Amino acid sequence: MKKNVFGRKFKRDKNERKALFKSLMSALVMSERIQTSEAKAKAIRPEIEKLVTKAKKGGNAAKLVIEKSLTREAFEKIIKEIAPRFDKRQGGYTRLIKLGERFGDNSPVVVMEWTEVATAIVPVEVKDKKTAKPKKTEKQEKAVKQSDKTVKDAGKLGKVKKSSSAKPSKTRKSK
Repeated sequence: MKKNVFGRKFKRDKNERKALFKSLMSALVMSERIQTSEAKAKAIRPEIEKLVTKAKKGGNAAKLVIEKSLTREAFEKIIKEIAPRFDKRQGGYTRLIKLGERFGDNSPVVVMEWTEVATAIVPVEVKDKKTAKPKKTEKQEKAVKQSDKTVKDAGKLGKVKKSSSAKPSKTRKSK
């Protein structure tokens, strides 16, 4: 009878497990959505939620704990972007969406993502959807004019020859 056994081992020793969890949690923070096995997602879920709670509270001690559990880029992103999203939420920062079984080993696969999705607010002034076109910058307009000139020049000259340096000819040496 197994008593007082906590966590999943995944047939890895302690250091391998810590590295696996650190990489999974950092990937979730950086890409905000990961696809992994259900067991791995359930194993990192409590850890990532604790990190978000600590990031919300702030403080030097919390930052030290978060820094050990994530990569440097993920640490900065969780402090600046992800934790402020969840100011009004008491918990439940992640969700698991089941996708089915993996083809190779028939393992259940899930998508793990944040419950609060970051939305980019972009001001858009569109009066009529049919006539609205994106504005081109000055560089883009110059590039279009130059390409039009080269097309007209090529039409005047006739056929444009391809450079012979694209593929060198192969010669056989006779013995």
